[in-house]
Amino acid sequence: MADTQYILPNDIGVSSLDCREAFRLLSPTERLYAHHLSRAAWYGGLAVLLQTSPEAPYIYALLSRVFRAQDPDQLRQHALAEGLTEEEYQAFLVYAAGVYSNMGNYKSFGDTKFVPNLPKEKLERVILGSKAAQQQPEEVRGLWQTCGELMFSLEPRLRHLGLGKEGVTTYFSGNCTMEDAKLAQDFLDSQNLSAYNTRLFKVVDQEGSGKSHYEVRLASVLNTDPALDSELTSKMKSYEFQGSHFQVTRGDYAPILQKVVEHLEKAKSYAANSHQEQMLAQYMESFTQGSIEAHKRGSRFWIQDKGPIVESYIGFIESYRDPFGSRGEFEGFVAMVNKAMSAKFERLVASAEQLLKELPWPPAFEKDKFLTPDFTSLDVLTFAGSGIPAGINIPNYDDLRQTEGFKNVSLGNVLAVAYATKREKLTFLEEEDKDLYIRWKGPSFDVQVGLHELLGHGSGKLFVQDEKGVFNFDQDTVTNPETGEQIQSWYRSGETWDSKFSTIASSYEECRAESVGLYLCLNPQVLEIFGFEGADAEDVIYVNWLNMVRAGLLALEFYTPEAANWRQFQGIQYLLLDSTDVAYMPTCRLGL
Repeated sequence: MADTQYILPNDIGVSSLDCREAFRLLSPTERLYAHHLSRAAWYGGLAVLLQTSPEAPYIYALLSRVFRAQDPDQLRQHALAEGLTEEEYQAFLVYAAGVYSNMGNYKSFGDTKFVPNLPKEKLERVILGSKAAQQQPEEVRGLWQTCGELMFSLEPRLRHLGLGKEGVTTYFSGNCTMEDAKLAQDFLDSQNLSAYNTRLFKVVDQEGSGKSHYEVRLASVLNTDPALDSELTSKMKSYEFQGSHFQVTRGDYAPILQKVVEHLEKAKSYAANSHQEQMLAQYMESFTQGSIEAHKRGSRFWIQDKGPIVESYIGFIESYRDPFGSRGEFEGFVAMVNKAMSAKFERLVASAEQLLKELPWPPAFEKDKFLTPDFTSLDVLTFAGSGIPAGINIPNYDDLRQTEGFKNVSLGNVLAVAYATKREKLTFLEEEDKDLYIRWKGPSFDVQVGLHELLGHGSGKLFVQDEKGVFNFDQDTVTNPETGEQIQSWYRSGETWDSKFSTIASSYEECRAESVGLYLCLNPQVLEIFGFEGADAEDVIYVNWLNMVRAGLLALEFYTPEAANWRQFQGIQYLLLDSTDVAYMPTCRLGL
């Protein structure tokens, strides 16, 4: 059988995110708005399968056909008749749940492959003898033949997501290396094209020119027909760049995005205000044309839509799983405001400007004017993607964050599940700390999430020189606080945090946000805002730091000895370890 790090244990749990009360309070129009946004998110989420591994879409399609044809109890009777034990059938169900939860056969946190914990021959008998196989024999057999071997394979390169010899990815063709990724990023920067909604394919040189040939494929409903008019049409052509040939095309995920656009159009009919209408119109344009600029425009309207009853965001958003760190995974969520929890954060928002002054860097390193974000606690109705976080700070576009602002959301029903920790399942803690940890983990995590999202991601200024050569800081007076020397480097027009720092960009930013949370949780004013004083405040501080240290030890799991590197680190994310213990994972190597 497979190494335990590549299987999901049979006692793993499935947690329910309760949103009944929040949904019940919606009006009929708000419910329809939430419904169509959810449908758009679920259709778009299918793109994640195509962004994970070559076999992931086929595994998903195979499992969907099997479970649509007969319910799990009927399938269980068939499986036992085929010679499976109860434990082996449970392992099959756990594997299927893992595929649905991660939208693929690689863990959304850690990027490690997981395989079924039962013999391949037994699973094959279950699949090919299922009711689905009886109804569609050629289709089911074809799917199994396509993905069955890869489903179980643990060849060294297939154990983790990565680029080239380091792992498997479908953001790039299999013959791409990190050097190809860097060249492609330089090309995209030269054409002022974002990598967020692209994939890169290296084409075999059939002309014998000796040049490397690349296709940059944009996600869109539209194909590459030059007769189709759009803001990107002029860029759909061939280029010569640094001795290589690039072809920019579009139409990636077209059938999926067509469904997304259809439901966004329906949702638009139930929008609560003009901000939502214009937001959805720009999102539709973005997914139709493949335009990140249109998605940015939609994000501007989204930022302006303060305190909506039904909140949502959708698109190619987080770049954690791209081995180069520039391409966004599709994500879509729909949630409803939890008014009671949101009230807890209002005072923190109101105190933000004062608290920012407490951070250990000069005022020149902060934005000229603090952009007060929309910070709410939400109960998730729909979250389509590879994994669900506890808090979100978006949009990720640096230029919007610096000038337009952003939103912070705390996902209350996710946090509620995270708080459900049993004493006997805790690891790496002294016995005398366990009861204290269980009591204060939830409240301390509220404090950390608020500080991480609002003042962590919300703080800091990017030093930029725009296309006209104008600086947004004083070159003569702004100095490095460590050395006293003048600032020697800055961002040029078109450059972003992700494009410059690629593989470490997300991890470093999340680590910075975590550090701000740890630093400011010591502030009595912050603790008073959350209702903690005296001994209780001291316990909250202690458990917050203890949680981070423990998370650092848990994060050792994400070191890959074969490649001598660390796999994905995200920030406010969760790794489901077993049925009762949900561990808060850090962004830096050892959590500090």
